[in-house]
Amino acid sequence: MRALAMLVSLLTGMAVVAGYVGWTYLQDAYRTPGPLTEPVTVVVPHGTTLSGIADLLVQNGVIRDPLIFEWSARIERRARDLKAGEYRFDVAVSPKGALDILTRGDVIARRITVSEGLTVPVVLDLVRAAEGLEGAITLEPDEGSLLPETYHFTRGGQRDAVVRRMMAAMQETVDELWVLRSEGLPFDTPEEAVILASIVEKETGVPSERAHVAGVFINRLRKGMRLQSDPTVIYGLAPDGDLGRPLWRKDLSSETPYNTYVIDGLPPGPICNPGRDALLAVLNPMDTDDLYFVADGSGGHAFARTLAEHNRNVARWRRFLREQGEE
Repeated sequence: MRALAMLVSLLTGMAVVAGYVGWTYLQDAYRTPGPLTEPVTVVVPHGTTLSGIADLLVQNGVIRDPLIFEWSARIERRARDLKAGEYRFDVAVSPKGALDILTRGDVIARRITVSEGLTVPVVLDLVRAAEGLEGAITLEPDEGSLLPETYHFTRGGQRDAVVRRMMAAMQETVDELWVLRSEGLPFDTPEEAVILASIVEKETGVPSERAHVAGVFINRLRKGMRLQSDPTVIYGLAPDGDLGRPLWRKDLSSETPYNTYVIDGLPPGPICNPGRDALLAVLNPMDTDDLYFVADGSGGHAFARTLAEHNRNVARWRRFLREQGEE
């Protein structure tokens, strides 16, 4: 009996030592840098099991031993916390580091940047072309209803959902800025503000000029003068905003609802999607006496209070074009 007790004690001690050695090995391997020599992206589909995730990590070179990853996840009771998605794993990430990333759900954030002044068809093409998004676009947004901004999304997101976010962002921005508008503006609704902002957006790419250009258009509206904006002519002829050629003089008399050389007041709708700054400029325009502006050859515009002064500016602009061989 004594001998048996000694044997049991010996075996128990050996088991304890083996368990300790095994646990120490597992902990060391769990925290040891992995084999990756360059960052890698791994997509974990919805419904993937713990062993399936471990296999994916091995296949993509993130970890060496799937069992170490699985055992560690079970021991730490995180086996059910791993989330599907698209993940980036950096060089030499340990199994523990990979498990942390997957349980936090640190998925890759993709993005679409919508520049100011794009038309709705162009924006929708950007959404369609965005890698990682799924589903067709079934929505039909009105022109001017999508806010230019950078939108983040994750792989598997729906295209309609991104478009809805763009529409909601525009509505929220217009609502926010409308209550901050100046008094005495020559329009009565947020929708009209968006229309004028879209014209300002297309007229100048110089941020510091937006409020000045808006001030000119505000003055013209107050005086009952036609806006005479070239971009409105272009939009009337090519609703995608791309005429494909320079604007010709005969185009200025074209009979479209958007030609502000022909119609009075604002056109029936926006000609592009204006950004926040253009909206702010229209709702808080520069206080100016100017009624005219024309390109000055530097990327900006020359402004004028009188037609005579404006004609001189136009003559300088045409001289510049001749010198550049563009007229």
